[in-house]
Formats: sequence, structure tokens, C-alpha cells
Amino acid sequence: MTPPPLPSSRDEIRKIQSERKKVAFERARKAAWYQGKLDHIDPDKLDDPDEWSKIPIIDKDQLRQWDHATFMEQINIAPPEAISEYWRSGGSTGKPVFYPRTFEDVTYGLLSWGRSFPCIGIGAGDLCHNSFPIGIHPAGQIWARSAHDFGVGMNWVGAGTAVPSAGQIELIRTIKPTVLIAMPSFAIHLANLADAEGIDLGSSSVRIIVTSAETLSEAKREKLQRVWNAEVYDVFGMSEAGLMGAESKAHDGIHIWTDLFYIEVVDPETGRQVPEGEIGTFCVTPLYTGHATPFLRWNSGDIVTYIDRSASDGVHAELFPMIKHASRTTGFFKIRGVNVNHAELEDFMFRNPAINDFQGVLVTDDSGLETMRLRIEVKRGVDPAPVEAELLKAVKHTFEVTAEIERLDTGSLAKAFEGSIKAPRFVDERT
Repeated sequence: MTPPPLPSSRDEIRKIQSERKKVAFERARKAAWYQGKLDHIDPDKLDDPDEWSKIPIIDKDQLRQWDHATFMEQINIAPPEAISEYWRSGGSTGKPVFYPRTFEDVTYGLLSWGRSFPCIGIGAGDLCHNSFPIGIHPAGQIWARSAHDFGVGMNWVGAGTAVPSAGQIELIRTIKPTVLIAMPSFAIHLANLADAEGIDLGSSSVRIIVTSAETLSEAKREKLQRVWNAEVYDVFGMSEAGLMGAESKAHDGIHIWTDLFYIEVVDPETGRQVPEGEIGTFCVTPLYTGHATPFLRWNSGDIVTYIDRSASDGVHAELFPMIKHASRTTGFFKIRGVNVNHAELEDFMFRNPAINDFQGVLVTDDSGLETMRLRIEVKRGVDPAPVEAELLKAVKHTFEVTAEIERLDTGSLAKAFEGSIKAPRFVDERT
């Protein structure tokens, strides 16, 4: 299939949104869950923010209260013969939800993932090494399928559980892809494992890394660029909608395909949109991928800001506004009354070029008190003693806790993380 052309202007996008919001609204009225919840809303006034904000916001917590049969009864409006496949919900916590997708949903899903290629600058002559899981979660398999329509080469490699990491490194060295598509943690894992074997992936053929599924902090981006010697682009999507956007050359936010997805950044208390630049909760109404599950104002739980224009040039920057993640929802260690945020500790560790890899462990010391142990691997050729001494001082200064340091042989953590899709960077081993 030849991908349809992009809209000609933002004015055309507004017209598309106006038409498709009505279609999405009428679909939602057919779902059992929405019965009685939309009767007070005028479908001819959906472009009025006051009217649109009357639509109830829905999120995954509501869906997780049901078993699959109840979910299908409450949300699904597609007959069995229209369903092409199921997509598993993302996220690492809570019960997964399995969304039916019609044949038409999949067509637009392929378009939404495929648009990431030209937005990033991936095209004819490029070959992608796709390390996302290939299965019922859509990211890996839809991305791989979409490449064909956009004239991009694609190796369907899969996660480390399908093709072991050593095999993936050998594939990269042998086949010489120009693009790595992977979760940030797995891309770091591959580089660390290669370094343990004396292989420098910074001199490989990979020139672009595309990441998703995990928050890409600036520290993590810097580490990826340092160890791979490649430019890192982030994308954003979810199983409830599709791949909704990608970064462009300026890396100043993620452009959202607003002709396919109507987005809002809302005040979580009022449900009203916040002004540009203010922090709010991300909500999306799929305009074309809701044939089976007609979600309106889906709250993804992401905390973002809305940015109207990018510093990039090119058609994607001209047409599509951006979002930028404003905070990260993550865990923390509580150590003798002090909270150590996992995300902040991860960024702190990744910014240290002398440390290849690390794991934070909550342990019980000999006196029965909680202590943080940092298992670290020091970069090959670097004297570990001053690295450890400086790390202890910096941790105390930054986080106001005293840590223990456990130095591991290079490659130990990479091997320990091998069976995990996402690296278990923080673990609780208290006794």
C-alpha cells in the first residue's frame, strides 16, 4: 500500500479533526460503557471546548476492574468477522488489557507507525534492526510491517528473549544495519555486553537509534549517544491508539500526528485543557483507530506539556505540534527516612562516563538497617579505586545517603539482565 499524503496544512488538520470527532463520538455511543454518559452532549458542538470537556475521561484503571469478557461487552463494538488481531496494553504494572483491532484499525496503525520513518529521516537505503518484542504487543510487529510501505529495510529480530543479545550484536556486526529500534535500556544493555567482549558498538554501522516504551531522560539519551556514537530519536505511542508521533531533527519534543489523533493536555482536577507550556495530563481520542474500541478522551497517565512549534524545519515540523514529557512516574527507595528517586538515581549514574552499568539494590546491613548498595561495572581501562571513592562522595552529596559499593566484573549485569525485556535496574533484597 502506498501511504496516503500528509495533510496540506494545519487548517486542513482542523477540518479533519472536526469531522472525525463526530465519527468517534457516534461510535462511542454504541458501546455499553458509554450508555447514558454522552446523552447530555450536543454532537454538533464538539468543537466547542466547553461541550467537548463534558465527555468523561477514561483510563486503564477502569478497564482493569473487568475480566476480558466484561471488557468486550462494555467497550468493543466490532463483530467477530471484523477483528483482525488483538493488541496487548503497554506498561509494566497491573493486569494487561487485550484490545481487539479491526482490519481498518490495523491499516491506520501501520500508517501511524510508518510515519516515524520520514519524520526521523529514515528512508530508502536504510536497514533497521528491530529489537522490540515481536508478538501481541503491537510496537515490534506493526513497526516491522509498516517499513515495507515506506520503502525502509527491516530485520525482524525481536527482543533478547527471542534472539540472545550476543546473537544480536553479531547480527549488527555482520548485516550492518543503519538504524537500531529498541527500548533505551536494551540498547544500553547491548552496548555494555559488547564492551565486556572488547567490541565497540560506537564504531558499528548504526547511525540512528529509535527508542520508545520507556521514558528517555537526557542522561539516558547522552549515554546512548556516547556508547553508540549515533543520533537518538524518541517516539511516543500506546496500544489504545497507535504510534502517535516522533521527534524531528531539533529533538525539542515529539510531533503528534494530529490528523489521526485528537490530543489534549488537561488539568487532572477539572478535565479542561491547560494553556500551552503548562503541565497537564495527556488525553487522546483516536480519530481512525477506534473501530472496535471507541475511546474518547483516553487518559494515558503521561504528564506532559504542549508545544505548538518546533525549531526543526521540514513538513512534519510545520504540520504537527509537539508534546514533551514533564515528569516520570517511577518508584523510589526509602532509606532511613530519605527518599531516593529511581529516575534521578538512574540519570545520576548514566551521566558518569567511567561507569558502564549499574544496579541499585535495597539491602539490610549487619545492624538490621536499610542500606542502598550500588553494584557497578567500571569501564575497561579505568582505575576503579578513584571511581568508587568519587561515587561514594557524590551519592552522599546528591542524595544525602551513604551507599555501599559492590564492584562487578565487566559484563556481569548484562548477563544477569539477559532474560528481562526491561533491565531490573532497581531491586529490593531486604531480609
